[in-house]
Amino acid sequence: MEKGYLCLLLHAHLPFVRHPEHEDFLEEDWLYESLTETYIPLIRVFDGLIDDGVDFRLTISISPTLAAMFSDPLLQSRYLRHLSRLIELTDKEQIRLKKQPQFREAAQMYEKKLKETRFIFQEKYNGNILNAFRKFQDLGKIEVITCCATHGFLPLMVYRRAVRAQVRIAVRDYLFKFGHRPKGIWLSECAYNPGDDEILKEENLRFFFLDTHGIIYGTPRPRYAVFAPVYCPSGVVAFGRDVESSLQVWSAETGYPGDFRYREFYRDVGYDLDYNYIHPYLHSDGIRRNVGIKYYKITGKVNLDKKEPYRPQEALEAAAEHAGNFIFNREKQVEYLYNFMGRKPIIVAPYDAELFGHWWYEGPDFLNFLFRKIHYDQTTLRPVTPSEYLNENPKNQVITPSMSSWGDKGYNEVWLNGNNDWIYRHLHKVTERMLEIAEENPQAKEVKRRALNQAARELLLAQASDWAFIMTTGRMVEYAEKRTRNHIHQFNRLYEQIKNNRIDENFLNDLEYRDNVFPEMDYRAYL
Repeated sequence: MEKGYLCLLLHAHLPFVRHPEHEDFLEEDWLYESLTETYIPLIRVFDGLIDDGVDFRLTISISPTLAAMFSDPLLQSRYLRHLSRLIELTDKEQIRLKKQPQFREAAQMYEKKLKETRFIFQEKYNGNILNAFRKFQDLGKIEVITCCATHGFLPLMVYRRAVRAQVRIAVRDYLFKFGHRPKGIWLSECAYNPGDDEILKEENLRFFFLDTHGIIYGTPRPRYAVFAPVYCPSGVVAFGRDVESSLQVWSAETGYPGDFRYREFYRDVGYDLDYNYIHPYLHSDGIRRNVGIKYYKITGKVNLDKKEPYRPQEALEAAAEHAGNFIFNREKQVEYLYNFMGRKPIIVAPYDAELFGHWWYEGPDFLNFLFRKIHYDQTTLRPVTPSEYLNENPKNQVITPSMSSWGDKGYNEVWLNGNNDWIYRHLHKVTERMLEIAEENPQAKEVKRRALNQAARELLLAQASDWAFIMTTGRMVEYAEKRTRNHIHQFNRLYEQIKNNRIDENFLNDLEYRDNVFPEMDYRAYL
């Protein structure tokens, strides 16, 4: 008997990183790694489920910046080049490892998977994996929702029109790429400020997601905690994250990805192999880095040099075990909740998409086993998308949610602290200036219109929450600071040129070429 719902959500996001002025660029690897290890493996899983007649449901939020990079011809061609080098390396590895049988199973796995990856990317989906997600959505298997335009952290924006622009531009971009408006949105960093839902309502968005405390600290107290969505006073629906299902997957200590049989993330041939051998597969600067080929498993709490060889079949068995355990726990959870709620509970389980494949290499296999076991082995739990759930369960409590995020400690500290607080006086000022020049030029034409559109792009790119996050974590800080300063500087140059009615077209052309996100940009989103 069906007693509850499971809403799995993957949040897919990367900041906009595209450097045509360089032949290769280290931070562009973020995209290439995510394609190879997360998004194309997920597509392989979804295609396999469909081919085998396995019904499944999943929600995925694709940020506009990630969607822009998926769709960009330059990055598509560079990714193919990156993939071809990896395939060449795996071919060479078959020869190198002939006398090391303990690594051969993994080496053969990489060669097979990478060649399949190239086929899926280049042949099956014509270099743009948005084609795959459109297909899965059209088939009713997944629901694709949007995210704030550049993943701006909304609670720290002092101008409501800046918040509205992040949402409005995201909705228009989704319409441009998917052919219809999104029904829901993932607020960047799951961060909510009371009143933001009014802006979502203006853009005809039906639902969004909150961390647990955003719901349970709401007013009045939610009757069903996070096991039923709530209506905000605006009429927009908020779904709350379930703690238990999150910890089982997220937790570094007790979560599934820490199982000793899984692949070790931090042991890579980019550091292990002879420099002259691996050099052709490094960047042009020749500095050692992770290249994505890893031959060791987690093994235990031991030093990297004590890790044991990775055994793919053993790891697959672990993924199947964990999928079964996850379902068992969700069944017991919904049975317990169903008995006292008097209605079917919904378990909302959102995760960063890159957890599945990039950080947890076997994550896509886990999802594959999960959906197959749900389909064949039980009747207690039904996977749903948010829209499906709301169509079946339109009556829900009205509350005012609490300010919250899913960052460390649950509020704003990750994005506002002594490591990054200097950025906000600049962001507030350039936002004020953007509102000013938009108001002064409501019907701009030709070059001035282009300059205003580019100014909006530069502001949005400066607002990306990723830069403040990186400054807090302490890794790649120089790049994050440079990106913030560059976009603010470029905005200010455009601002002065627009104010003085003397636009440098060469400068504008260069910015339009480099920072080409949102080709459909209309600066009047700030009016």
